[in-house]
Amino acid sequence: MTLSPPLPVASFGNTGDALPKLACVAGEPSGDLLAAPVLSALNQIPDMAGIEVYGIGGPRMQAEGMRSDWPMETLSVRGYVEAIKQLPVILKVRKELIHQLLGHDRPDVFLGVDAPDFNLGVELKLRQAGIPTMHLVSPSIWAWRAGRIKKIAQAVDRMLCIFPFETKIYDAAGVASTYVGHPLASEIPLEPNPQEAKEKLCHRLHISAQALDGLVVAVLPGSRTSEIEFIAPVFFKTIELLAEQLKGQKLYFVIPVAAPHLRSALERLLQETKHTHPEIQIYLVDGMADEVLESSDVVLIASGTATLQAALWKKPMVISYKVPWLTAQIMKRQGYLPYVGLPNILCGEFVVPELLQDDATPEKLSKALQDWLNNPAKVSSLKDRFAQLHGSLRRPTGLLVAQAVAQTIANHKKH
Repeated sequence: MTLSPPLPVASFGNTGDALPKLACVAGEPSGDLLAAPVLSALNQIPDMAGIEVYGIGGPRMQAEGMRSDWPMETLSVRGYVEAIKQLPVILKVRKELIHQLLGHDRPDVFLGVDAPDFNLGVELKLRQAGIPTMHLVSPSIWAWRAGRIKKIAQAVDRMLCIFPFETKIYDAAGVASTYVGHPLASEIPLEPNPQEAKEKLCHRLHISAQALDGLVVAVLPGSRTSEIEFIAPVFFKTIELLAEQLKGQKLYFVIPVAAPHLRSALERLLQETKHTHPEIQIYLVDGMADEVLESSDVVLIASGTATLQAALWKKPMVISYKVPWLTAQIMKRQGYLPYVGLPNILCGEFVVPELLQDDATPEKLSKALQDWLNNPAKVSSLKDRFAQLHGSLRRPTGLLVAQAVAQTIANHKKH
């Protein structure tokens, strides 16, 4: 496999130049996670120091100095049916954003972070107006909606790929691309320390150190309201069933709350479970997904970027997902791969089970979780496979993207 070389650092050569301007849009928490290291790295490049960054972003990006002009949650919608309900608001935001970027806030470059349904439309308009456009995270054209690459070719000057196999697809389509690795692979250590993580988790949850003798089951029901609505109730029923089937063991179920607006719905489900099963140890924690995953013995998780986090922490997992029936039918007809979970896609086979839609039942999910708990040799083999995957994705992603942005700005200023 040939990796794209790092792009050289920009050099404007004129200290009198105005500070560079970057417009950036991330549409959901995973995009916020991806973009924040880029903004941090940009400020380490001499010619980019003090760069003005604005658009739409989350708390991590804002902590790096970005000005978010609209709330990121407006764009955080999963599935066709859900998007239709939110479409008028999303279209209004996109129209206003394009007007802003073609008017008084014209950037030197635009960086779209994931959210292709929103960002490609913005990128197309900006590129037509002479503003360079870049896109971080290729849409899953290798999994479904392959025809989208035609729109990408029209809208994007350079695609920044987080998976190594994607650059070949773009080379064949005549679209400039750079493999930058996945930032999570650099942030997560190659060798997890679950014992130390458990100790920290016990301290955070005010649990006795005796909890270290028990099993920690990480439960991640997603980062969107629609995911909590459809899959979280099934996950809570699975918790009840697993606790009942493993009565003789100490079990601690820990659920990281991906965003503050999701907490109330999860607390309602928690109270319902506690009402009928007060003996079950379930804990909601704000954020802390990495800490919870590192300390866990097994993971029940909704399909999405978090499955890659779990893989990088070398954890056995069961992937599940539920969407409205109509959304599922549309997605099924446009799919090309037999799997939806990132660990399986990247490994090219079913290394972890996927239980989706009608198969997402408490009975099947509980059985799949117990299968991991009862097969240490299988878990050990999976950890070795995930270690290989980790190595292939580990690159200085934030710096590589920042260098690509800086070089694009430098080239644009020359012309």
